Amino acid sequence: MKRDLYAEVSARIVAELEAGAAPWIKPWAATAGANTPCNAVSNRPYSGCNVILLWLAQAAGYRTPRFLTFKQALELGGNVRKGERGTKVYFVKQLQVHDKGAEDETATRLVPMMREYTVFNLDQCENLPDRINTGKPMRVRNPDARDGLADKFLHSTGVDIREGHGEAFFVPSRDFISMPAFEAFKGADHFYNVAFHELTHWTGHKSRLDRDLKNRFGSRNYAAEELIAELGAAFLCAEFGFDGDIRSAGYIASWIELLKADKRAFFTACSHASKAADYLRGLALAESAERAA
Repeated sequence: MKRDLYAEVSARIVAELEAGAAPWIKPWAATAGANTPCNAVSNRPYSGCNVILLWLAQAAGYRTPRFLTFKQALELGGNVRKGERGTKVYFVKQLQVHDKGAEDETATRLVPMMREYTVFNLDQCENLPDRINTGKPMRVRNPDARDGLADKFLHSTGVDIREGHGEAFFVPSRDFISMPAFEAFKGADHFYNVAFHELTHWTGHKSRLDRDLKNRFGSRNYAAEELIAELGAAFLCAEFGFDGDIRSAGYIASWIELLKADKRAFFTACSHASKAADYLRGLALAESAERAA
């Protein structure tokens, strides 16, 4: 029987949500500044749903979110410890296939094909060289004060953020973000989590990544956009070393409904959230390059 990878992952996330936990919310302070799971050999960060799946694996108490495959461990002269169970990660490859329906006999089309790999945390391995064990150094920050690096990032995106208002929201028709004053939040973690959530919504504007932002409250599209913003905020918080938070626990029921109705919804949301975070990083990099020029 052919396995349905989309359904398997979706069921796992639904089970977490039904247990009352959003699997992307976790105090990542234990590994501050090195919170985004990455491949220990290439140092490339994982993206999309793999970030969430590896965070779930991280709940076992691993010291750093650095992972590699069985084969990579062997190639480095090390090995995975006997009896260790790996974590499945997924990549979508575009396969070129012959287009039977086309008039042109040589016509091909791209078909997305999901591939599954198993990776192991460094703590599940032994005899690996030291260089593989070290990630980025930890970033020290004050949990009660504004964070210079995160503020610089917000500023570099060029977004119109109006602070000091009662509520946090993004207004697509007027293209600005409203944020309460910093002092109104429990601390920096909470403030930046909310700011990154609204910033992810901002990327969906039709002049940018053009997602459906028509807030049809109670609809699946609305639940999906909220999920994208939650995940986008989680990805950015991890990068800057903030603890994640959930904007509204009230969304959990609508997310369960969304994921049960569409087994690909979680992958789609993760993919959009990764694109949003990449888009924002791109703006920040372009701005710093301009300043340097």
